[in-house]
Amino acid sequence: MHKPLLVLTLALGLNLGTQTDPKIYNIIDAVSEQRLEKDIKTLADFGTRHTLSDTVSNTRGIGAARRWIKSEFDNISKDCNDCLDVFYQNNFVEKGRNQRIVKDVNVVNVVAIQRGTTYPNRYIIMSGDIDSRVTNPNDYTSDAPGANDNATGMAGAMEAARVLSKYQFENSIIYVGLSGEEQGLFGGQGLAAYAKEQQWEIIGVLNNDMIGNISGVDGVIDNRTFRIFSEPITTAETDPERLAQQATARRFYGGEVDGVSRQLARYVYKTTKTYMPEMNPMLVYRLDRFGRGGHHRPFNDAGFPGLRIMEAHENYTQQHQDLRIENGIAYGDTFEHVNIPYCKKLTTVNAITMASLASAPPSPKTVSIGGIVEASAKLKWSKVEGAKGYKIYWRATTSPTWDHSRYVEDVTEFTLDGIVIDNYFFGVAAVGANGHESVVVFPNKILR
Repeated sequence: MHKPLLVLTLALGLNLGTQTDPKIYNIIDAVSEQRLEKDIKTLADFGTRHTLSDTVSNTRGIGAARRWIKSEFDNISKDCNDCLDVFYQNNFVEKGRNQRIVKDVNVVNVVAIQRGTTYPNRYIIMSGDIDSRVTNPNDYTSDAPGANDNATGMAGAMEAARVLSKYQFENSIIYVGLSGEEQGLFGGQGLAAYAKEQQWEIIGVLNNDMIGNISGVDGVIDNRTFRIFSEPITTAETDPERLAQQATARRFYGGEVDGVSRQLARYVYKTTKTYMPEMNPMLVYRLDRFGRGGHHRPFNDAGFPGLRIMEAHENYTQQHQDLRIENGIAYGDTFEHVNIPYCKKLTTVNAITMASLASAPPSPKTVSIGGIVEASAKLKWSKVEGAKGYKIYWRATTSPTWDHSRYVEDVTEFTLDGIVIDNYFFGVAAVGANGHESVVVFPNKILR
């Protein structure tokens, strides 16, 4: 290839290694509205799933709900020849831990692990919250159906398990119902601590919290847009010297919006636009909604990549509300307000993202970059066992997404000629023989 053509090819970002996987389209077709509707209705019909509610009844309260969730995971496992390891993960929280823990409580998560064939200790996690609440967060007896918040996310995790358990993947997948979200994110804290104890390598956490409403309090009706919340950089680093080094590197080389959770968000965006182009994923550069929190945060606090997937337009009359009619408005998070087709779409977004990540090789451990006072960008990365090739990505410094790419094989360093390093950010992903890519790694070293 003549050099001018090479430069043109790179500038246009020709995706030489891009391919789609027919399996992903089969997964899209397999997600069932009927099963989601049934599961959301069942969860809402437990009356309340408040973290401090009844644990003895078989028909009401969080105890009945979590036993039913576990039984459903057990049934899914039976259908795939015991392919899931299903268990309760317990976290005892003492009365007075905060103002919402008014009595001792065992915060119980329901976990289902689908082991990977090649990288069994690498996990992609989809979570939904089991618990619900009304206006008073300490009212654990009143009806709190929690149909959208968050029976939709919990049902989505169960449906993803039903669909993806029919396949084998190189990496492990975890489907989990987390408890104690409304009382202080205790379920997520407990599972994140458990993950560290077990030395899990977490690829990412997809926290689904409210994925079933299309009619916003702002008057907008939208069944295609959804939000992906992600923090810019990890907050888990505590060593002052290391923090100072990171701050200096970001000041001169960038990376303040390129942490591991932000790269995971871009992965969800890219996968969605590849396989479900009718959807409109909205990258939100924030940990969560303003002044509010979700169950991905404890994983971020522990240093793991994690993000929140949720509807784009919320209706606050249906969140954290006592069931009532006031001034002609029906308040409460009830089943009839849930849009099942939309819930299916966002469940599918999760399923195809997890299938893609679970089919991909690991990301490069290190990526180095250099090219000062040159019309080129030099990149070098650590070799990834199991990778057929690598994808070099770049984007304008103000672009939210990786817009250009170059695929290479049999090398662990490459020079992009004709690319002025000063005008772009760069990253590298590993690509498997099946075409599935790892999460992009932003350069973490400088070539001298």
